[in-house]
Amino acid sequence: MNVAVIGAGLTGLTTAFYLKKAGIGFQIFEKSDRPGGVIQTHHENGFTYESGPNTGMLSRPEVAELLEELKDDCTLEPADETAKSRWIWKNGKWWPLPSGVKTGITTPLFTLPDKLRLLTEPFRKKGENPSESLAGLVLRRMGKSFLDYAIDPFILGIYSGDPHQLVTKYAFPKLYNLEQDYGSFIGGAMKKARQPKNERDKKATGEIFSVEGGLGNLIDALVKNIGPENIRLNCTDLVVQKNDGYYTIGNEPEKFTHVVSAIGGYALSELLPFIGKEELSPVLQMNYSKVAQVSLGFEKWEGIPLNAFGGLVPSVEKRRILGALFLSSFLKNKAPEQGALLSVFLGGVRKPEMAELTDDEITQIVKEEISEMFQLPEFNPALLKIFRYRHAIPQYGFESDEKMRTIERLEMQYPGLILAGNIRDGIGIADRIKQGKTIATQLTNKYDK
Repeated sequence: MNVAVIGAGLTGLTTAFYLKKAGIGFQIFEKSDRPGGVIQTHHENGFTYESGPNTGMLSRPEVAELLEELKDDCTLEPADETAKSRWIWKNGKWWPLPSGVKTGITTPLFTLPDKLRLLTEPFRKKGENPSESLAGLVLRRMGKSFLDYAIDPFILGIYSGDPHQLVTKYAFPKLYNLEQDYGSFIGGAMKKARQPKNERDKKATGEIFSVEGGLGNLIDALVKNIGPENIRLNCTDLVVQKNDGYYTIGNEPEKFTHVVSAIGGYALSELLPFIGKEELSPVLQMNYSKVAQVSLGFEKWEGIPLNAFGGLVPSVEKRRILGALFLSSFLKNKAPEQGALLSVFLGGVRKPEMAELTDDEITQIVKEEISEMFQLPEFNPALLKIFRYRHAIPQYGFESDEKMRTIERLEMQYPGLILAGNIRDGIGIADRIKQGKTIATQLTNKYDK
């Protein structure tokens, strides 16, 4: 067995890490000049900021296991308790998202009829449409104010997407399964909480995390353990050729029994020319959000206290930003002692044109929005960096069912080909790590046989 891993992002690196542990031959091919994909940590003027993901969540035991195995080279940094609080913008003010029954009753975010409606949620009939949108599910079980001021901003924070265009079964399978398995969100959550957990399951604490010194150190640790010599960088115009019983990459003479593609769906037709575009169509048609991320650093923060994970802005509020993370509030050494580090987001599925604005236009918008929303007397950041992502986050929309059938059919049609990455199985750091380990385990089991 000899495996070609296409893409040195978190999925590809995790796959390679576990392949090496199993003693399976592999080679990683990466088009850019550095591994890690969009994950990159920067240090400047006393600030430590990220381009790409800012944090992860310990929502899968595989994350804890990987960090345990890398403990000699990078150290887990759990978020401070502050990260448990989330803010939602409504009517010119930030409000905490309710975290319990009392705050759920008193919050102005939701209407009284919807609060009362929530009492009967456990008794509603479960849905029968596997392609139901997240918006449809929430309206059916919880009401419009919950959609507008909880789910919509939540979706903007995760997918920078539109709940009317996301299919629950694929975008939020745990939520979908709560209703399907238990008939209710509330009842299902209570029953699941009472179920006994084994020691491995307990590792999935749901905590927000980074690693000390930034997520770039996680990438460095993976590269060190994989071996830099096993990663080929600057592999532009990558093309996989299908031969009789094996694959080759470009003009490389090496033969591979398996190819793991961990790149964006939009690039698959160029990578895999032996598959027709029509065959790949459901994957190629996936929509991606366009996002601009602005890292803002202040040597002395003079706005309102940032005692939360971040603030999200519902679409109905018609603001020009999607929200902001308050990174220095819950992670160490992100900013000078009296300062603050924020990560502000613009664009998304509903306003993709915002990510195409000039630097000056984005800076002006951020200045006006942050100054007003956080009561800043003067906008004088010591750090302002803009990052744009044309293919920021794939949207698991109405094509998802056909997309998954297509992936399954192509993998059967072309033995040894594995179509992975964030085109399936989730978009978060935990999802990428779990998928990479799962793929490596499946290949290891084949190798052992």
